[in-house]
Amino acid sequence: MTIRLAEEMTMELIKEYLQSQLLDDSTSTVLAYVLISILIIAISIVANFITKRIALKLLAVYIKRNRFEWDDKLLERKVFQKLSHLVPGIIFYYSAGIYWAYPTVQLLIERASMIYALVVVMLVLSAFLNALNDIYQTYEISKQRPIKGILQVVKIVFFFIGAIVIIATLIGQNPFILLGGLGALSAVLMLIFQNSILGLVAGIQLSANDMVRVGDWIEMPKYNADGDVIEITLTTVKVQNFDKTITMIPASAFISDSFKNWRGMQETGGRRIKRSIYIDVTSIQFCTEEMLERFKKIQYLKDYIESKEREIAAYNEEHGVDPSSIVNGRRLTNIGTYRVYIERYIANHPKIHKGLISMVRQLAPGEYGLPLEIYAFTADVRWPVYEGIQSDIFDHVLAVAPEFGLRVFQNPSGHDMRQMMSQVALRHMS
Repeated sequence: MTIRLAEEMTMELIKEYLQSQLLDDSTSTVLAYVLISILIIAISIVANFITKRIALKLLAVYIKRNRFEWDDKLLERKVFQKLSHLVPGIIFYYSAGIYWAYPTVQLLIERASMIYALVVVMLVLSAFLNALNDIYQTYEISKQRPIKGILQVVKIVFFFIGAIVIIATLIGQNPFILLGGLGALSAVLMLIFQNSILGLVAGIQLSANDMVRVGDWIEMPKYNADGDVIEITLTTVKVQNFDKTITMIPASAFISDSFKNWRGMQETGGRRIKRSIYIDVTSIQFCTEEMLERFKKIQYLKDYIESKEREIAAYNEEHGVDPSSIVNGRRLTNIGTYRVYIERYIANHPKIHKGLISMVRQLAPGEYGLPLEIYAFTADVRWPVYEGIQSDIFDHVLAVAPEFGLRVFQNPSGHDMRQMMSQVALRHMS
């Protein structure tokens, strides 16, 4: 009532002044409304200027200088700047009473001001939720429990309610009446927001079961995805592949389809090496005395050879083995000695994880020879480093095979065929 009384008094003072200038009553009334409208607009401009140029700048200085970090996110998302737009709307709404003599005009101004304020509030809430997500992401738990999808649902609800209130304001009806009438449209709304609902349910399951986090390396062949998760939203999971392409995967796909998550490997700090070399079976033989003497000069084998020689000699003597035949009793083989050498080489490798399983084993022989598989874990999970360690190991393993009298299997190449033909030709010539 005080505001309304002040408005009427201001209007009467302006009218009296104009009438004192020898203007008739109708003309002075029109001019009074024009002047008062200009005055309201000027007050709104000045208030908006003071809010943005002075109040917001002072607030920004205070926020940047204090020790809190969360309010910096509110500033970055322009929450306060958007909130300042409410000032003109509030001024116009409370100034609408000055047009009491024209109820239609007053009603239009009030409704327009309310709609403007509602739009501003919706934008402020959207910016605030974005800032809330930014603040949450500064905590480590955000990688395990992302809330972006939940905040998107909250945004949808806010905008939906805001749209209903705006429509109700335009037509002058109670918003609850409109919400009640929307019950018949629930099936249509379910169809429209089907993906959002499925995404929300999937997002809750992903979060509750800790299936995917931001930063996880995942593989999903169905969607050609092989890379790091960089974002989890309401309906999609964004994956940046190692070739820097982006794959968008529906969140519901992680519930219905299979995928591989490499998080366990990253958390243990060891990445598996599981690769075989193929030995030509025709190069496998018992070790001779000369070979054993040569093997004793190898740092990783000296104690092994000496220990095995004593063990085998004791066994053969105990069982009365006839040494005239090489097949009698126990003897060392070049393939077994080579396998032990690789085991000890890997065990002493500085970049192999010592806390995880490490072994060298024989697999079933096949058309490519005898597979000798190295199974171990590197102490660094980074892809380029892992590949470098693996290559370094196999460079060495392949290079030392001839020292044990072994040949690595390889299908004949063109060079092999030319050598064979040259030898055949030389034999014919001789």
